[in-house]
Amino acid sequence: MGDSVFTTSISLLERLRSPGDQVAWAQFAAIYTPLLFYWAKRHGLQDSDAADLVQDVMATLVRTLPEFQYEQAKSFRAWLRTVTQNKWRERSRRLALPIEASANITDLIAEETREFWDKDYQTLLVARALEVMRAEFEQNTWQACWAVVVEQRSVAEVAQELGMTNGAVYVAKSRVLKRLREELAELWDEP
Repeated sequence: MGDSVFTTSISLLERLRSPGDQVAWAQFAAIYTPLLFYWAKRHGLQDSDAADLVQDVMATLVRTLPEFQYEQAKSFRAWLRTVTQNKWRERSRRLALPIEASANITDLIAEETREFWDKDYQTLLVARALEVMRAEFEQNTWQACWAVVVEQRSVAEVAQELGMTNGAVYVAKSRVLKRLREELAELWDEP
């Protein structure tokens, strides 16, 4: 299997201290861009405006994450939400949007984020993590886990199809799911 391409989120945040670590930034973007875009869209921005806001936030993160100190007692998403809120306010002032719209963003983000995080974003985050993690595993290991967990096929059927023993399929499933739990453990913090 070699060195892990996908690190835990604390390690990822540490790697982001180096703006030149393109793999870390790609992983970060794959995980958090959908949430940023979701927040932007929930505030009535058109796709192109939402994309501009996400780009502004990401540009800010490239500058600020090298200095960011993760504290386990605090939520990374709450900090990210604050960065997004501040960028939205700057954008609103720059475009002369009504002040009352920007005044409500804190409440809107908090309410909508809880609902989204509880349902859609957890699913999206798991899918993104799996997508990135796929490179860590041999093809048969990945396929065995995917077939049993996602496609809900029987272990015996998958083992026969992939030329594996039932035990090897269980081990493959266990390895991939263990790695997924490790990756996601730090991302399930409360907003």
